[in-house]
Amino acid sequence: MSQAMIEMVRQHRECDEQLTRCETALRKRDLPSAGRNFRLFSEELDHHFMLEEERLFPAFEKATGITNGPTVVMRGEHAEIRALRDEAYAALEAHQPDEALAAIDTLNVLIQQHNIKEENVLYPMCGGSVPQLMSVLGFGGCGGACSCASAAKPETA
Repeated sequence: MSQAMIEMVRQHRECDEQLTRCETALRKRDLPSAGRNFRLFSEELDHHFMLEEERLFPAFEKATGITNGPTVVMRGEHAEIRALRDEAYAALEAHQPDEALAAIDTLNVLIQQHNIKEENVLYPMCGGSVPQLMSVLGFGGCGGACSCASAAKPETA
């Protein structure tokens, strides 16, 4: 797997860990800590989805010509994950820890299923199809916005 895809998998794990911290705080009925951890999870999730939806998926579609395939499925799942995330956040804001835990349990299952598909299907396809993934995703130098990208060592899939 390419270094860029390894970084995307690392982001999956960071989101998982942050959501687990939120869940742990909820089980202890520590709502302030649960709220902080959930906000951090939400920020990490939004950033990760932005990288995929605005950079990775368009680059994959351009490189392969596949516009009605796995990226469409992943975008749909992102919408489902966001909806569940918002449901859990609403329960947290309403000081309903049991409802928040129920939503987070479902969210965890959906995210794990989603990540398995990305990590085992889409990411390997991207690694083999999209040139300069580090630059496309903004993980190297300036992310391709200036001439330093052309001086970077070419990435291998």
